[in-house]
Amino acid sequence: MSTSGNYYIPHKATWPVMVTIGLLLMLVGFANHLNGSTIGSTLMVLGLMVFLLMLAGWFTLQAIESESGMYNTQVGVSYRMGMMWFIFSEIMFFAVFFGTLWYTRNLVVPWLGGIGDGPGRSSHELWQSFEAMWPTNGPGEVGGDFEPMGAWGIPFFNTLILLTSGITCTWAHHGLLAKNRDQLLKGLMATVGLGFLFVSLQAFEYYEAYHDMGLTLGSGIYGSTFFMLTGFHGFHVCVGAIILSVVLFRSWKGHFTPENHFAFEAAAWYWHFVDVVWLGLFVFVYML
Repeated sequence: MSTSGNYYIPHKATWPVMVTIGLLLMLVGFANHLNGSTIGSTLMVLGLMVFLLMLAGWFTLQAIESESGMYNTQVGVSYRMGMMWFIFSEIMFFAVFFGTLWYTRNLVVPWLGGIGDGPGRSSHELWQSFEAMWPTNGPGEVGGDFEPMGAWGIPFFNTLILLTSGITCTWAHHGLLAKNRDQLLKGLMATVGLGFLFVSLQAFEYYEAYHDMGLTLGSGIYGSTFFMLTGFHGFHVCVGAIILSVVLFRSWKGHFTPENHFAFEAAAWYWHFVDVVWLGLFVFVYML
């Protein structure tokens, strides 16, 4: 147990190893699935199960340690710094994909269409008949025929849903600070419900894209960037909703006080980050 002069150090580091294994299995499974391997989907499900087991075990351990008074102020500072750096790494993660989209749409596509010169050689030598327009299915129509995803259907409703969830999350936080447990629980329930509603609507959007619009991961550079950005964001929303579900359960069990509730704060920071990323996606992927 920590005191004012000692820093709490956990005895084992089992859970970080498990999350690494789970994410690796999901990544390998996804890569195999994209390449038509029958084992791909099995590996993805196995990796997801390991990841969820890790979440349950690690969150349980953290809750027990926190409620037992094992953390002092130094540990709280470490948690906050760790979460800040984690969110910063997530910002850089999405910045790479936004940069890919910008580079492709604003530089590569015009070069292939003969507008300006590409790096090192005349763009006319790259693809003579390519039309510089966005969205594109690639040189030679390699992506096939597809219909681009519009902004004013499900994406617009999902934008309203996420913005509303940010408001309900903040309302729940104010309830916690005011020692209003009823407001805390209602705000968290609304936030979790809206989060899973967002994921459900995005799944329906993907179904429409594949079955009605011809828009798939193979639909040229537009299809690949669209599903990369929205897919990774959807995964983050799902993880955030799971984290908030744990926070909701702990709140229902009577955990957290106005002075000690970093688990709630961390979940709220992450959720607001997800909101901001979606606003960027809505503008740069759906509208432009």
